[in-house]
Amino acid sequence: MYQRLREALFHVTELEGGKLKGEIELDEAYFGGRRKGKRGRDAAGKSIVFGLLEREGRVYTKVVEHLTAQELMRHIQVRTRKGSVYYTDAFRGYQSLRRFGKHHIVSHQHAFVSRCIRNGIEGFWSYAKHILYNYRGVSKYHFPMYLKEIEYRFNHRRENLFKRFLRLYFGYVSP
Repeated sequence: MYQRLREALFHVTELEGGKLKGEIELDEAYFGGRRKGKRGRDAAGKSIVFGLLEREGRVYTKVVEHLTAQELMRHIQVRTRKGSVYYTDAFRGYQSLRRFGKHHIVSHQHAFVSRCIRNGIEGFWSYAKHILYNYRGVSKYHFPMYLKEIEYRFNHRRENLFKRFLRLYFGYVSP
């Protein structure tokens, strides 16, 4: 039953999204078990997730195979409105982002004093990893559905999720 609910949540989050606007934080994260060896972009066997967070608003996540500029720009073009303000790290995949709107590059070493901190998307990654830790491992096949469940929870965090799940899964609206 939980898997069927996650499948429904996967489709609902993809359909209800719309385009993000305003100030948007972009980042990529790596999900997977603890492995010996390299960390970050060089880590092997981890799932790469690209995320966009509208400040004080919604989040959109997507599991990607490779972090290429072309793939990132395609997702950004589909999911954001032109003319938005983008906050990213210094990853070179974001270099052509200026064609969609204003682009601020935040350096992790120097930006902890400035207003352009990307704590929103980093906070979402922490939230997602905290929830996934409770499952004690998720297969790569099912990982996108678990991620969309977390995205749905985050986007509807101020609402009664139990009633929303009942309506989504059973079509039931409680009084």
